[in-house]
Amino acid sequence: MPSDAKCTVVIAGGGTGGHLYPGIAIAEELKKQLKDVEIIFMGAERGIEARILPSENYYVKLLKTDGFVGVSFRKKAAALFRFMIAFFKAYAFLRSLKPGIVIGTGGYASFIPVFAAMLLGIPTVVAEQNSVPGQANRILAKFAKKICITYENSLSYFPKNKTILTGNPVREKILRADKAEGMKMFSLKDGRFTIFIFGGSMGASSINKIVVEALEHLTPLRDRLQFLHQTGEKDFEFVKAAYLSHGMSGTVAPFIYKMPEAYASCDMIISRAGATTLAEITAIGIPSLLVPYPHATSSHQEVNASRLAVSGAAMMIKEADLTGKTLAEYIQRLYNDEMLRTKLSRDCMTFGKPDAAKKVANIAIMLLKNKSSFRQEATPVPLPKSGVQ
Repeated sequence: MPSDAKCTVVIAGGGTGGHLYPGIAIAEELKKQLKDVEIIFMGAERGIEARILPSENYYVKLLKTDGFVGVSFRKKAAALFRFMIAFFKAYAFLRSLKPGIVIGTGGYASFIPVFAAMLLGIPTVVAEQNSVPGQANRILAKFAKKICITYENSLSYFPKNKTILTGNPVREKILRADKAEGMKMFSLKDGRFTIFIFGGSMGASSINKIVVEALEHLTPLRDRLQFLHQTGEKDFEFVKAAYLSHGMSGTVAPFIYKMPEAYASCDMIISRAGATTLAEITAIGIPSLLVPYPHATSSHQEVNASRLAVSGAAMMIKEADLTGKTLAEYIQRLYNDEMLRTKLSRDCMTFGKPDAAKKVANIAIMLLKNKSSFRQEATPVPLPKSGVQ
């Protein structure tokens, strides 16, 4: 297929930003390389994609489905029922649309569309972000045309003849964001040490509480520090009130949509250790304190963070060992030690793979070129340029 041929690509995944944003990065790269490509997303009604993708001007087909991991038997049974209904809807949608390829970026929102595509004979690519892959991707990988992995040690979980080390795709906006624009966007003051805190797209109550405890230990520095804090909806008022009561400067928000500018404006990050967060941090080299989510499947966040920590590319502490006092000490240490910040930034970037999105897009384009006439003979279903269905 020539590079300017008309084609439709479906990107399936979401639930959380960690699975959605790599898909957006791949979509951006495909649009750069293919003149007339149509990108359609498929995701979950309850996922972050329902509110993010329309604002990014993408069309998204939402399915009513939930995850199975870590829920009660009753919820598993209800999820299985919704799974069956969602599967038939996804199958019918893809059969009508007849895309050239379906790319799954992980999470429970990706399994149904990718599996349905396989049954329809549509070429599929699976992108795995974590060191230890989830059960869904392990199943899908048996039938996918290609598997794109972030970490070399993931290779042992997948068929070697079709697995490629690409890195985790990062949006170009992350790489190009301007610090001055970010400072203005979040009403931050020039000349202050800026700490960006976030616990994933839903926030992290345990981190929020420890940050609040740390504030009283940081009051001697309150004229030199400022915070940008994504709290999640639940803790927003509580955390905002704590900053005000301690006279701390900065911006608190339930959710931050402009992550590129948030990264660009900060001097250090305190965050969970999701694979996409680490891909973004390492692509631009931000000094970080990582607090892995202790209940992540197969402890993959701790595995992810440990790779950076043992190489001196980040600092890591387990949640069980973190207190307000120790967190304040980490912040003070990074604030006072410019050489440490420089080293962390430099060593962090050695892990970055800013060209990962290009590598995954190139694999997808290769499969499109090698594809049979299944898509070219089809009459595509017209869809709006963006929106939600």
